Amino acid sequence: MTVAGVTLVWPRWRGISADPVWLGLALALLLLALLVPAQAPESLRFTAASLVSIAPFLAASILIAAYAKASRADALIAKAFQGRMGVMIVAAAITGAFSPFCSCGVIPLIAALLAMGVPLAPVMAFWLASPLMDPSMFVLTAGTLGVDFAVFKTIAAVGVGLLGGAVTFTIGRSGAFDQGIRPEIGNGGCGGATVRNPKPVVWRFWQEPGRSPVFAKDAKNNLLFLGKWLTLAFFLESLMVAYLPPELVVRAVGGEGVWPVLMATLVGVPAYLNGYAALPLVGQLLQQGMAPGAGMAFLLAGGVTSIPAAIAVWALVRPPVFLTYVGLALIGALGFGLVFGMVA
Repeated sequence: MTVAGVTLVWPRWRGISADPVWLGLALALLLLALLVPAQAPESLRFTAASLVSIAPFLAASILIAAYAKASRADALIAKAFQGRMGVMIVAAAITGAFSPFCSCGVIPLIAALLAMGVPLAPVMAFWLASPLMDPSMFVLTAGTLGVDFAVFKTIAAVGVGLLGGAVTFTIGRSGAFDQGIRPEIGNGGCGGATVRNPKPVVWRFWQEPGRSPVFAKDAKNNLLFLGKWLTLAFFLESLMVAYLPPELVVRAVGGEGVWPVLMATLVGVPAYLNGYAALPLVGQLLQQGMAPGAGMAFLLAGGVTSIPAAIAVWALVRPPVFLTYVGLALIGALGFGLVFGMVA
């Protein structure tokens, strides 16, 4: 990683790159053991028990994501960007909500779409919906926060995508976004092949040579990725249980009305860690008195404006499009948070 012209290299132990998340977790645990010795074992027990409780949902999410990769089901995304504008926006929003891409993994795909001349409106619809929900996220959300929460968040992901596509199309008709894409985005690299040259889906992937290793590799990568973020999330949750007074949560984002949802929407932008890591934290906040609508708004706002998702947008479009993206995310999060608060 390069910062201000200086290349930073994470240490390697026994040939394995030390992950910054694991390093941060180890440092936090060390500090906790030094400063509050009694809490360190409690946090470890809490984290382990939480990981065991979520294990079935974690396994299901990993298998679903690996299956989508091995079977080439992600190639179906190309079909969302064909047809009339209205059809493309709707298809892109729905596909984005169900696509297996993370905030970083979607970058080459979006770059390829933009380089191929796909209109910005359906790309925006896909881009807004994609970080909010995917098959793995749905399973883990259902296991952590409940099926109703997962279903509504999926509906909200599609809704935010539709809002973004419609608004972008309306603004774009005036020519405001004619120069909205950075000229250096290229063609999306090898990751863009999903759109440029989609291959047939192989639902029984194990019958095709070479696809089973893809499944195994993707399952391993997802296990490592989700494992580290959920471990960090449950560790932080243990500290919330120990040190965050419920009455403080209730005062800030509890109760009914617009204010708790608005606060959660704004707080979700800087405080959001990761879509998977946020689930246990929101679950604990809900138990401490956080309004359901505020919890939904926090996940929606943070999911779209998290650092990986925001960097992905900034890298490919000019500031006016980026600001539109952020504005639509906040409006959509606030709106669907208010709706969920009324129906939950």
